[in-house]
Amino acid sequence: MILERLFALQDLKYKEFQCKLMPTVDPEAVIGVRTPALRQLARELEGTEEAAAFLQSLPHRYYDENNLHGFLLSLVKDCEETVAGLEAFLPYVDNWATCDLISPKAFRRHPNQLPEQARRWMASQHTYTVRFGIGVLLEFYLDGAFQTEYLDWAADLRSGEYYVNMMIAWYFATALAKQYDAALPYLLNRRLDSWTHNRAIQKALESRRVPEEQKAYLRGLKMRGES
Repeated sequence: MILERLFALQDLKYKEFQCKLMPTVDPEAVIGVRTPALRQLARELEGTEEAAAFLQSLPHRYYDENNLHGFLLSLVKDCEETVAGLEAFLPYVDNWATCDLISPKAFRRHPNQLPEQARRWMASQHTYTVRFGIGVLLEFYLDGAFQTEYLDWAADLRSGEYYVNMMIAWYFATALAKQYDAALPYLLNRRLDSWTHNRAIQKALESRRVPEEQKAYLRGLKMRGES
């Protein structure tokens, strides 16, 4: 039984550490399984009937079950199957860590329909579905498959949710590292709200991928009155 295997991997010190990082998660819902152990368990379960049944057994009770679910979805090779699985799972994601660990293998081929699917996720009313949609553009569409319109989609988002706005900031900081000429006008024209604008700049300043001369220029673009 998968739940028994998760408890067999429990590390109570790690549980204590994890709970401090996730204020939105009830500590009673955390088993405390380290990420490498979860990844290994997902690889062991991949393609089994037990895994298939587990992926159908939503909602899960424990945070670690959700993380295992995310890792299993990431191993699915078919894009349509992956999207269907995410549509079922994302509404139950209730924290940034589970959201951000999902990295579908099927998306690495940059399917043509995926950007519009990401845009639909970004239009959701659910915080972590929106965050995941932005993350898809960040992880899979800032290199060879990049299109400037994707920056518009992120810039046009307006949210009162910290975990959405922080992902928008992270997306633009990464865009400044990978697509500087395309991303810079969004700061020059103040397309983002002031909080997200300044966080994007700060993340870019912390990045080793942004050259020092660009960092010097970006420092001058921070909006006053915001930390």
